[in-house]
Amino acid sequence: MEHVSADSLTLNTRHRVRDAAGLWAVSEQKVLWESSKTAVIVCDMWDLHHCKNAVGRVGEMAPRMNEFLNKARSKGAFIIHAPSSCTNFYKDHPARKRAIDAPKAANFPKAIENWCHWIDKVEEKQGYPIDHSDGGEDDDPLEHAAWAKHLADIGRNPRSPWQRQVDLIDINAERDAISDNGFEIWNLLEAHGIKNVMLVGVHTNMCVLGRPFGLRNMTRNGKNVLLVRDLTDAMYNPARWPYVNHFRGTELVIEHIEERVCPTTTSDQLLGGKPFRFKGDDPLHIVFMIGEKEYSTSTTLPDFAKRQLEYRGVRCTFVHVDSDDSNNFAGLEALKDADLLFISVRRRTPPKTQLDLIRAHLAKGKPVVGIRTASHAFDREPPDSEHIRWADFDDAILGIDYQGHYGNKPPKNPATVVSIKNNAAKHPILTGVDSSPFEAKSHLYRNKKTAITVEILLTGTLKGQNEIEEPVAWTNTVDGSRVFYTSLGGPGDFELPAFRRLILNGILWALDEPIPPADPRVIAHK
Repeated sequence: MEHVSADSLTLNTRHRVRDAAGLWAVSEQKVLWESSKTAVIVCDMWDLHHCKNAVGRVGEMAPRMNEFLNKARSKGAFIIHAPSSCTNFYKDHPARKRAIDAPKAANFPKAIENWCHWIDKVEEKQGYPIDHSDGGEDDDPLEHAAWAKHLADIGRNPRSPWQRQVDLIDINAERDAISDNGFEIWNLLEAHGIKNVMLVGVHTNMCVLGRPFGLRNMTRNGKNVLLVRDLTDAMYNPARWPYVNHFRGTELVIEHIEERVCPTTTSDQLLGGKPFRFKGDDPLHIVFMIGEKEYSTSTTLPDFAKRQLEYRGVRCTFVHVDSDDSNNFAGLEALKDADLLFISVRRRTPPKTQLDLIRAHLAKGKPVVGIRTASHAFDREPPDSEHIRWADFDDAILGIDYQGHYGNKPPKNPATVVSIKNNAAKHPILTGVDSSPFEAKSHLYRNKKTAITVEILLTGTLKGQNEIEEPVAWTNTVDGSRVFYTSLGGPGDFELPAFRRLILNGILWALDEPIPPADPRVIAHK
């Protein structure tokens, strides 16, 4: 049995597989690594970059990375600094000479000197989960132009301004090494008996994965490899598919790595506390309030959220009506820190304290989205004085007066044909929604009259009865709160791409978040 010293590294790691539905299944494992047989490679933590935002994120992450490296070093791990194309800056540094003078390895893996673009044919066929074909720069164009000028003014090449590793990271002259060369780094690993390699640095989807010393080469050549996932950052522009924010783009690359390349860990495994997060990496939080039996939203909404919202990095909390008390929504206190309330409730009368949470949410100017029975969510006689009826929720918040429906039992339930309102085609919520009329699965609601603050987006008619027309999707504004509602929402509607895109866009619009362009891949996660 291999000897394990007191300075061994105990690390929680994770990797991923996809289940039969195509969703991630996360597997966690604890590993025990001998410190003296472990190296940490610092990838391309340059002093400057052509993307200004990338420079800012390196500066924000570097102090935590330095703590991590110091801790790993103190436990006996070997630190290799790999600022690609900058090693000449360190030509007289003892750490650089240590790499040059390392004994030549007995055998070099095939192509260890080259980039590795894909670890195997499976990864190549799958491809990246983000589009970084534009280089991944996420600067504002005007800001980027000013940054390029600044780099030129200080004598740097605006396309490749790096000259050294950022000085926020210590290089130990007596113990560390400096190299960006695949042969040299392999020599170092073999000379030190290194079996285990951790990667930190940038950029996750480019250099960290592909360099000669990157994740792919280390993994395919037999090392035990971990990406320290909170000490990395991708090059990703949110204006490109899948149109998520920058930090979620990095997470998607990490998920890809966990599935196809190697497991990951986090810096707190050595440092304690919590993993590092960038200051702007605060996920949106949506609370789903679900309490109806007719349309199965207790099933369809969590599934939609997992595929369309959680996929985009949104934190979703589901508050279901109590199975033993048809009016109680235990857990609705989560609304206190929510960014949006999503309502799918039919004729319930919650306790006053719970309705007060909804009123407080609205009083802060925070948004609400409702589907189907939300128009009569709280319209029911209360069982006692502790419960409250909110009969005018439809008028006061949604901006309409719900008056029932046109029949829901054969033969009086003709299909609902949904069309875009003539003057609404350019509304952001209709981005990517097919402009052709489509047949919804939900029977038509009577939703007249509408408030002057309402903007109708979609209307519905009874199939074969064009003389009847009702609004089926619209926006409203109530004291600063954005409101989106649609009377659609039966289980069959969630099978329609147009409906899924409508709901996604309505949520993003209500949150005042960017809405993805018309791209069929946006709803490809069904």
